[in-house]
Amino acid sequence: MTRNQPGTLTIRNARIFNGESRDLFEGSITIRAGRIAALGNDETAVPAAATVLDAGGRTVIPGLIDAHFHAYALSLTSARNETGPLSYSALAGVRRLEAALRRGFTSVRDVAGGDIGLANAIDEGLYPGPRYFFTGPALSQTGGHGDIRANNDGSCFHGGHMCEVVDGVDDLLRAVRHRFRTGATAVKLMTSGGVISPVDPIRVPQYSAAEIRVVTEEASRRGSYATAHAYSPEAIRHSVLNGVRCIEHGNLLDAETAQLMAEHEVFLVPTLVTYDAMDRRGTEIGLTDVGAAKNREVLNAGKEAVELARAAGVRIGFGSDLMGELEDEQLAGLRLQCEVLGVYDALRSATSTNAALLRREDLGRIAEGACADLVVLDGDPFDEPSILWDEGRARTVIKDGHIVTTGDMKEGHESSLTRAG
Repeated sequence: MTRNQPGTLTIRNARIFNGESRDLFEGSITIRAGRIAALGNDETAVPAAATVLDAGGRTVIPGLIDAHFHAYALSLTSARNETGPLSYSALAGVRRLEAALRRGFTSVRDVAGGDIGLANAIDEGLYPGPRYFFTGPALSQTGGHGDIRANNDGSCFHGGHMCEVVDGVDDLLRAVRHRFRTGATAVKLMTSGGVISPVDPIRVPQYSAAEIRVVTEEASRRGSYATAHAYSPEAIRHSVLNGVRCIEHGNLLDAETAQLMAEHEVFLVPTLVTYDAMDRRGTEIGLTDVGAAKNREVLNAGKEAVELARAAGVRIGFGSDLMGELEDEQLAGLRLQCEVLGVYDALRSATSTNAALLRREDLGRIAEGACADLVVLDGDPFDEPSILWDEGRARTVIKDGHIVTTGDMKEGHESSLTRAG
Protein backbone atom coordinates (compact mmCIF):
# COMPACT_ATOMS: atom_id res chain seq x y z
CA MET A 1 0.00 0.00 0.00
CA THR A 2 1.21 3.50 -0.86
CA ARG A 3 0.04 6.48 1.20
CA ASN A 4 0.77 10.06 0.24
CA GLN A 5 1.72 12.48 2.98
CA PRO A 6 -1.09 14.33 4.76
CA GLY A 7 -2.02 17.56 3.00
CA THR A 8 -3.32 18.42 -0.42
CA LEU A 9 -3.26 16.17 -3.47
CA THR A 10 -3.81 17.38 -7.03
CA ILE A 11 -4.41 15.08 -9.98
CA ARG A 12 -3.44 16.92 -13.16
CA ASN A 13 -3.74 16.24 -16.87
CA ALA A 14 -6.78 13.98 -16.42
CA ARG A 15 -9.88 13.10 -18.41
CA ILE A 16 -12.69 12.99 -15.85
CA PHE A 17 -15.90 10.93 -15.72
CA ASN A 18 -17.89 12.54 -12.92
CA GLY A 19 -20.21 9.56 -12.30
CA GLU A 20 -23.23 11.09 -14.01
CA SER A 21 -22.49 12.84 -17.30
CA ARG A 22 -21.67 11.00 -20.51
CA ASP A 23 -19.18 13.69 -21.43
CA LEU A 24 -15.66 13.47 -20.08
CA PHE A 25 -13.91 16.75 -19.33
CA GLU A 26 -10.21 17.48 -19.15
CA GLY A 27 -8.61 19.11 -16.18
CA SER A 28 -7.43 18.78 -12.59
CA ILE A 29 -8.87 17.56 -9.29
CA THR A 30 -7.62 19.07 -6.05
CA ILE A 31 -8.18 17.19 -2.79
CA ARG A 32 -7.98 18.49 0.78
CA ALA A 33 -8.77 16.63 4.00
CA GLY A 34 -10.24 13.68 2.15
CA ARG A 35 -12.67 15.77 0.07
CA ILE A 36 -12.62 17.16 -3.45
CA ALA A 37 -11.84 20.84 -2.91
CA ALA A 38 -11.72 22.08 -6.50
CA LEU A 39 -12.12 21.04 -10.11
CA GLY A 40 -10.34 23.05 -12.76
CA ASN A 41 -8.34 22.83 -15.92
CA ASP A 42 -4.60 22.74 -16.17
CA GLU A 43 -4.41 26.29 -17.50
CA THR A 44 -6.33 27.89 -14.61
CA ALA A 45 -5.09 28.46 -11.10
CA VAL A 46 -5.54 25.26 -9.10
CA PRO A 47 -4.62 25.50 -5.39
CA ALA A 48 -1.04 24.49 -4.66
CA ALA A 49 -0.63 20.88 -3.62
CA ALA A 50 1.89 19.01 -1.52
CA THR A 51 1.54 16.02 -3.82
CA VAL A 52 0.86 16.04 -7.56
CA LEU A 53 -0.28 13.03 -9.54
CA ASP A 54 0.14 13.46 -13.29
CA ALA A 55 -2.53 11.30 -14.90
CA GLY A 56 -0.89 11.66 -18.28
CA GLY A 57 -4.22 12.00 -20.07
CA ARG A 58 -5.68 8.92 -18.43
CA THR A 59 -9.30 8.73 -17.29
CA VAL A 60 -10.29 9.34 -13.67
CA ILE A 61 -13.56 7.83 -12.45
CA PRO A 62 -15.24 7.88 -9.04
CA GLY A 63 -14.25 5.06 -6.72
CA LEU A 64 -16.29 1.97 -7.57
CA ILE A 65 -19.02 0.70 -5.24
CA ASP A 66 -19.92 -2.99 -4.92
CA ALA A 67 -23.42 -3.09 -3.41
CA HIS A 68 -23.52 -6.87 -2.91
CA PHE A 69 -20.34 -7.99 -1.19
CA HIS A 70 -19.71 -10.72 1.40
CA ALA A 71 -16.60 -10.35 3.56
CA TYR A 72 -17.32 -13.58 5.43
CA ALA A 73 -18.15 -15.73 2.38
CA LEU A 74 -15.00 -17.82 2.60
CA SER A 75 -16.48 -20.85 0.86
CA LEU A 76 -19.43 -22.13 -1.14
CA THR A 77 -20.03 -24.42 1.83
CA SER A 78 -22.60 -22.62 3.94
CA ALA A 79 -21.74 -24.49 7.13
CA ARG A 80 -18.15 -23.26 6.97
CA ASN A 81 -19.24 -19.67 6.41
CA GLU A 82 -21.78 -19.75 9.21
CA THR A 83 -20.25 -21.84 11.96
CA GLY A 84 -16.46 -21.53 11.73
CA PRO A 85 -14.55 -19.34 14.20
CA LEU A 86 -15.60 -15.71 13.76
CA SER A 87 -12.03 -14.58 14.38
CA TYR A 88 -10.91 -16.56 11.31
CA SER A 89 -13.78 -15.18 9.21
CA ALA A 90 -12.87 -11.65 10.22
CA LEU A 91 -9.18 -12.07 9.42
CA ALA A 92 -9.96 -13.68 6.07
CA GLY A 93 -12.61 -11.02 5.49
CA VAL A 94 -10.15 -8.15 5.79
CA ARG A 95 -7.99 -9.83 3.15
CA ARG A 96 -11.01 -9.94 0.84
CA LEU A 97 -11.76 -6.29 1.59
CA GLU A 98 -8.20 -5.18 0.92
CA ALA A 99 -8.21 -7.02 -2.42
CA ALA A 100 -11.46 -5.29 -3.36
CA LEU A 101 -9.96 -1.89 -2.53
CA ARG A 102 -6.91 -2.56 -4.69
CA ARG A 103 -9.24 -3.37 -7.60
CA GLY A 104 -10.78 0.08 -7.24
CA PHE A 105 -13.81 -0.65 -5.06
CA THR A 106 -13.56 2.13 -2.51
CA SER A 107 -16.96 1.28 -0.94
CA VAL A 108 -18.78 -2.01 -0.45
CA ARG A 109 -22.17 -2.93 1.01
CA ASP A 110 -22.04 -6.27 2.82
CA VAL A 111 -25.57 -7.68 2.60
CA ALA A 112 -25.16 -10.80 4.73
CA GLY A 113 -22.64 -10.50 7.50
CA GLY A 114 -20.16 -8.01 8.81
CA ASP A 115 -20.25 -6.24 12.13
CA ILE A 116 -19.18 -3.04 13.84
CA GLY A 117 -15.80 -4.48 14.81
CA LEU A 118 -14.80 -5.05 11.20
CA ALA A 119 -16.13 -1.62 10.21
CA ASN A 120 -14.26 0.10 13.04
CA ALA A 121 -11.01 -1.71 12.23
CA ILE A 122 -11.14 -0.31 8.69
CA ASP A 123 -12.22 3.18 9.80
CA GLU A 124 -9.39 3.35 12.34
CA GLY A 125 -6.79 2.21 9.82
CA LEU A 126 -5.98 -1.10 11.51
CA TYR A 127 -6.58 -2.79 8.14
CA PRO A 128 -6.83 -1.27 4.65
CA GLY A 129 -10.25 -1.65 3.09
CA PRO A 130 -13.14 0.10 1.37
CA ARG A 131 -15.77 2.13 3.17
CA TYR A 132 -17.75 -0.66 4.75
CA PHE A 133 -21.55 -0.63 4.93
CA PHE A 134 -23.01 -3.77 6.50
CA THR A 135 -26.40 -5.32 7.31
CA GLY A 136 -25.24 -7.94 9.79
CA PRO A 137 -26.60 -11.46 9.25
CA ALA A 138 -29.43 -11.63 6.71
CA LEU A 139 -32.85 -12.68 8.06
CA SER A 140 -34.24 -16.02 6.86
CA GLN A 141 -37.34 -18.00 7.68
CA THR A 142 -37.02 -21.61 8.79
CA GLY A 143 -36.27 -23.62 5.66
CA GLY A 144 -35.47 -20.44 3.75
CA HIS A 145 -32.41 -19.33 1.85
CA GLY A 146 -30.43 -18.68 5.02
CA ASP A 147 -31.21 -22.04 6.65
CA ILE A 148 -28.22 -24.27 5.93
CA ARG A 149 -29.84 -27.59 6.95
CA ALA A 150 -30.70 -30.26 4.39
CA ASN A 151 -34.07 -31.98 4.71
CA ASN A 152 -32.49 -34.99 6.43
CA ASP A 153 -30.58 -32.84 8.93
CA GLY A 154 -32.15 -33.01 12.38
CA SER A 155 -29.79 -30.57 14.05
CA CYS A 156 -30.69 -27.15 15.43
CA PHE A 157 -29.54 -24.08 13.54
CA HIS A 158 -30.49 -20.59 14.64
CA GLY A 159 -27.96 -18.75 12.57
CA GLY A 160 -24.33 -17.89 12.15
CA HIS A 161 -22.05 -15.17 10.79
CA MET A 162 -23.97 -14.48 7.55
CA CYS A 163 -27.58 -15.52 8.18
CA GLU A 164 -29.95 -15.78 11.12
CA VAL A 165 -33.14 -17.88 11.14
CA VAL A 166 -35.93 -15.75 12.60
CA ASP A 167 -39.68 -16.45 12.34
CA GLY A 168 -42.64 -14.38 13.47
CA VAL A 169 -43.39 -10.68 13.72
CA ASP A 170 -42.22 -10.15 17.31
CA ASP A 171 -38.89 -11.92 16.88
CA LEU A 172 -38.22 -10.15 13.59
CA LEU A 173 -38.91 -6.77 15.19
CA ARG A 174 -36.42 -7.58 17.94
CA ALA A 175 -33.85 -8.77 15.37
CA VAL A 176 -34.12 -5.57 13.33
CA ARG A 177 -33.72 -3.39 16.40
CA HIS A 178 -30.66 -5.40 17.41
CA ARG A 179 -29.05 -4.82 14.01
CA PHE A 180 -29.43 -1.07 14.22
CA ARG A 181 -28.23 -1.06 17.82
CA THR A 182 -25.03 -2.74 16.67
CA GLY A 183 -24.28 -0.43 13.75
CA ALA A 184 -25.99 -1.91 10.69
CA THR A 185 -26.77 0.57 7.91
CA ALA A 186 -29.61 -1.52 6.41
CA VAL A 187 -31.39 -4.86 6.89
CA LYS A 188 -31.53 -7.80 4.50
CA LEU A 189 -34.35 -10.31 4.13
CA MET A 190 -34.35 -13.60 2.24
CA THR A 191 -37.70 -13.56 0.40
CA SER A 192 -37.09 -16.34 -2.12
CA GLY A 193 -35.02 -19.47 -2.50
CA GLY A 194 -31.40 -19.37 -3.58
CA VAL A 195 -28.76 -21.26 -5.54
CA ILE A 196 -26.73 -22.82 -2.72
CA SER A 197 -29.44 -23.33 -0.09
CA PRO A 198 -30.52 -26.98 0.10
CA VAL A 199 -34.32 -27.19 0.48
CA ASP A 200 -36.01 -24.06 -0.92
CA PRO A 201 -37.21 -23.75 -4.54
CA ILE A 202 -35.97 -20.54 -6.11
CA ARG A 203 -39.37 -19.23 -7.19
CA VAL A 204 -41.38 -19.66 -3.98
CA PRO A 205 -41.83 -16.42 -1.96
CA GLN A 206 -40.58 -16.55 1.62
CA TYR A 207 -41.85 -14.79 4.74
CA SER A 208 -45.43 -13.65 5.17
CA ALA A 209 -46.59 -10.15 4.29
CA ALA A 210 -46.82 -9.26 7.98
CA GLU A 211 -43.28 -10.49 8.62
CA ILE A 212 -41.80 -8.46 5.76
CA ARG A 213 -43.85 -5.41 6.69
CA VAL A 214 -42.63 -5.29 10.29
CA VAL A 215 -39.02 -5.33 9.06
CA THR A 216 -39.50 -2.61 6.43
CA GLU A 217 -41.50 -0.36 8.75
CA GLU A 218 -38.99 -0.62 11.58
CA ALA A 219 -36.08 0.03 9.21
CA SER A 220 -37.88 3.08 7.83
CA ARG A 221 -38.46 4.44 11.33
CA ARG A 222 -34.70 4.26 11.84
CA GLY A 223 -34.12 6.27 8.66
CA SER A 224 -32.88 3.17 6.86
CA TYR A 225 -34.35 0.50 4.60
CA ALA A 226 -34.68 -3.22 3.93
CA THR A 227 -33.29 -5.01 0.91
CA ALA A 228 -34.46 -8.44 -0.25
CA HIS A 229 -32.82 -11.44 -1.83
CA ALA A 230 -35.45 -12.36 -4.45
CA TYR A 231 -35.35 -14.08 -7.83
CA SER A 232 -38.88 -14.71 -9.09
CA PRO A 233 -41.61 -12.24 -10.06
CA GLU A 234 -43.76 -13.69 -7.29
CA ALA A 235 -41.11 -13.08 -4.64
CA ILE A 236 -40.18 -9.65 -5.99
CA ARG A 237 -43.81 -8.46 -6.01
CA HIS A 238 -44.32 -9.85 -2.51
CA SER A 239 -41.27 -7.89 -1.33
CA VAL A 240 -42.02 -4.61 -3.13
CA LEU A 241 -45.65 -4.46 -2.05
CA ASN A 242 -44.57 -4.87 1.56
CA GLY A 243 -42.08 -2.04 1.60
CA VAL A 244 -38.69 -3.38 0.51
CA ARG A 245 -36.52 -0.66 -1.09
CA CYS A 246 -34.08 -2.82 -3.06
CA ILE A 247 -34.09 -6.22 -4.78
CA GLU A 248 -30.89 -8.28 -4.85
CA HIS A 249 -30.37 -10.51 -7.92
CA GLY A 250 -33.85 -10.42 -9.54
CA ASN A 251 -32.81 -12.78 -12.32
CA LEU A 252 -36.29 -14.09 -13.15
CA LEU A 253 -37.84 -10.62 -13.33
CA ASP A 254 -40.62 -10.07 -15.87
CA ALA A 255 -41.77 -6.85 -17.54
CA GLU A 256 -44.86 -6.37 -15.37
CA THR A 257 -42.88 -6.77 -12.16
CA ALA A 258 -40.15 -4.45 -13.43
CA GLN A 259 -42.83 -1.81 -13.95
CA LEU A 260 -44.03 -2.33 -10.37
CA MET A 261 -40.48 -1.83 -9.11
CA ALA A 262 -40.18 1.42 -11.06
CA GLU A 263 -43.50 2.70 -9.72
CA HIS A 264 -42.36 2.05 -6.15
CA GLU A 265 -38.86 3.48 -6.82
CA VAL A 266 -37.22 0.19 -5.87
CA PHE A 267 -33.59 -0.39 -6.86
CA LEU A 268 -32.30 -3.56 -8.53
CA VAL A 269 -28.81 -4.82 -7.70
CA PRO A 270 -27.99 -7.53 -10.26
CA THR A 271 -25.15 -9.91 -9.50
CA LEU A 272 -24.45 -11.34 -12.95
CA VAL A 273 -20.86 -12.37 -12.31
CA THR A 274 -21.58 -14.88 -9.54
CA TYR A 275 -23.65 -17.13 -11.84
CA ASP A 276 -21.22 -16.79 -14.71
CA ALA A 277 -18.30 -17.66 -12.44
CA MET A 278 -20.10 -20.61 -10.81
CA ASP A 279 -21.02 -21.94 -14.25
CA ARG A 280 -17.40 -21.80 -15.41
CA ARG A 281 -15.76 -22.88 -12.15
CA GLY A 282 -18.42 -24.95 -10.38
CA THR A 283 -16.39 -28.16 -10.33
CA GLU A 284 -13.34 -26.36 -9.00
CA ILE A 285 -15.25 -24.87 -6.07
CA GLY A 286 -17.38 -27.90 -5.19
CA LEU A 287 -20.79 -26.66 -6.34
CA THR A 288 -23.38 -29.38 -5.66
CA ASP A 289 -25.52 -30.89 -8.42
CA VAL A 290 -28.60 -29.22 -6.93
CA GLY A 291 -26.79 -25.89 -6.81
CA ALA A 292 -25.55 -26.27 -10.39
CA ALA A 293 -29.08 -26.91 -11.65
CA LYS A 294 -30.42 -23.85 -9.82
CA ASN A 295 -27.53 -21.77 -11.11
CA ARG A 296 -28.27 -22.68 -14.74
CA GLU A 297 -31.87 -21.55 -14.25
CA VAL A 298 -30.90 -18.05 -13.13
CA LEU A 299 -27.75 -17.66 -15.25
CA ASN A 300 -29.54 -17.56 -18.58
CA ALA A 301 -32.21 -15.14 -17.36
CA GLY A 302 -29.99 -12.63 -15.58
CA LYS A 303 -29.07 -10.36 -18.49
CA GLU A 304 -32.64 -10.31 -19.77
CA ALA A 305 -33.82 -9.20 -16.32
CA VAL A 306 -31.43 -6.25 -16.37
CA GLU A 307 -32.69 -5.25 -19.83
CA LEU A 308 -36.30 -5.42 -18.62
CA ALA A 309 -35.45 -3.32 -15.58
CA ARG A 310 -33.79 -0.64 -17.69
CA ALA A 311 -36.74 -0.54 -20.09
CA ALA A 312 -39.08 0.05 -17.15
CA GLY A 313 -36.93 2.81 -15.69
CA VAL A 314 -35.72 0.90 -12.63
CA ARG A 315 -32.55 2.26 -11.04
CA ILE A 316 -29.93 -0.45 -11.57
CA GLY A 317 -26.96 -0.80 -9.25
CA PHE A 318 -24.02 -3.18 -9.34
CA GLY A 319 -23.09 -6.12 -7.12
CA SER A 320 -20.80 -9.14 -7.25
CA ASP A 321 -21.98 -11.67 -4.59
CA LEU A 322 -18.83 -13.77 -4.95
CA MET A 323 -18.11 -16.62 -2.56
CA GLY A 324 -14.84 -18.32 -1.67
CA GLU A 325 -12.21 -18.52 -4.37
CA LEU A 326 -14.50 -16.74 -6.82
CA GLU A 327 -13.70 -13.38 -5.21
CA ASP A 328 -11.07 -12.75 -7.91
CA GLU A 329 -13.91 -12.43 -10.46
CA GLN A 330 -15.10 -9.10 -9.01
CA LEU A 331 -13.96 -6.93 -11.91
CA ALA A 332 -15.44 -9.42 -14.39
CA GLY A 333 -18.80 -8.23 -13.10
CA LEU A 334 -18.15 -4.92 -14.82
CA ARG A 335 -17.58 -6.74 -18.10
CA LEU A 336 -20.91 -8.55 -17.85
CA GLN A 337 -22.79 -5.39 -16.90
CA CYS A 338 -21.17 -3.51 -19.79
CA GLU A 339 -22.35 -6.24 -22.15
CA VAL A 340 -25.95 -5.53 -21.15
CA LEU A 341 -25.99 -1.81 -20.36
CA GLY A 342 -23.00 -0.39 -22.21
CA VAL A 343 -20.05 1.32 -20.57
CA TYR A 344 -21.82 4.53 -19.54
CA ASP A 345 -24.75 2.92 -17.73
CA ALA A 346 -22.56 0.20 -16.22
CA LEU A 347 -20.21 2.84 -14.79
CA ARG A 348 -23.14 4.82 -13.40
CA SER A 349 -24.47 1.64 -11.80
CA ALA A 350 -21.18 1.07 -9.96
CA THR A 351 -20.78 4.73 -8.94
CA SER A 352 -23.58 7.30 -8.64
CA THR A 353 -26.52 4.84 -8.67
CA ASN A 354 -25.03 2.70 -5.93
CA ALA A 355 -24.24 5.88 -3.98
CA ALA A 356 -27.92 6.86 -4.20
CA LEU A 357 -28.84 3.40 -2.92
CA LEU A 358 -26.50 3.92 0.04
CA ARG A 359 -28.01 7.39 0.55
CA ARG A 360 -24.53 8.85 0.30
CA GLU A 361 -24.61 11.66 -2.22
CA ASP A 362 -20.96 12.40 -1.38
CA LEU A 363 -19.87 9.05 -2.89
CA GLY A 364 -19.89 7.83 -6.47
CA ARG A 365 -19.31 11.30 -7.95
CA ILE A 366 -16.47 13.64 -8.80
CA ALA A 367 -17.73 17.01 -7.60
CA GLU A 368 -16.69 19.68 -5.15
CA GLY A 369 -17.40 18.50 -1.61
CA ALA A 370 -17.57 14.80 -2.53
CA CYS A 371 -15.38 12.21 -0.82
CA ALA A 372 -12.04 11.90 -2.57
CA ASP A 373 -12.49 8.26 -3.65
CA LEU A 374 -11.11 7.93 -7.17
CA VAL A 375 -9.63 5.48 -9.67
CA VAL A 376 -7.19 6.49 -12.40
CA LEU A 377 -7.56 4.04 -15.28
CA ASP A 378 -4.95 3.25 -17.91
CA GLY A 379 -6.83 4.89 -20.75
CA ASP A 380 -10.41 5.73 -21.73
CA PRO A 381 -13.01 3.02 -20.92
CA PHE A 382 -15.42 4.46 -23.46
CA ASP A 383 -12.89 3.73 -26.21
CA GLU A 384 -11.45 0.58 -24.62
CA PRO A 385 -13.92 -0.93 -22.12
CA SER A 386 -11.62 -3.79 -21.13
CA ILE A 387 -9.46 -1.47 -19.02
CA LEU A 388 -12.28 -1.60 -16.48
CA TRP A 389 -11.81 -5.31 -15.81
CA ASP A 390 -8.35 -6.20 -17.12
CA GLU A 391 -6.14 -6.55 -14.03
CA GLY A 392 -3.11 -6.55 -16.31
CA ARG A 393 -3.75 -2.85 -16.87
CA ALA A 394 -2.61 -0.43 -14.21
CA ARG A 395 -4.97 1.56 -12.04
CA THR A 396 -4.21 4.08 -9.35
CA VAL A 397 -6.67 3.87 -6.46
CA ILE A 398 -7.33 6.78 -4.11
CA LYS A 399 -9.54 6.48 -1.03
CA ASP A 400 -10.36 9.38 1.25
CA GLY A 401 -7.64 11.43 -0.45
CA HIS A 402 -4.90 8.85 0.19
CA ILE A 403 -3.15 7.06 -2.64
CA VAL A 404 -3.74 3.35 -2.00
CA THR A 405 -1.82 2.00 -4.97
CA THR A 406 0.02 3.75 -7.80
CA GLY A 407 -0.84 1.27 -10.49
CA ASP A 408 1.01 -1.81 -9.26
CA MET A 409 -1.87 -4.31 -9.37
CA LYS A 410 0.24 -5.91 -12.06
CA GLU A 411 3.79 -5.01 -12.99
CA GLY A 412 4.20 -2.11 -15.38
CA HIS A 413 2.03 0.72 -16.71
CA GLU A 414 2.56 2.88 -13.63
CA SER A 415 1.15 6.39 -13.49
CA SER A 416 3.68 9.07 -12.72
CA LEU A 417 3.66 10.33 -9.14
CA THR A 418 5.64 13.46 -8.45
CA ARG A 419 6.21 15.75 -5.47
CA ALA A 420 5.52 19.43 -5.88
CA GLY A 421 8.59 21.66 -5.50
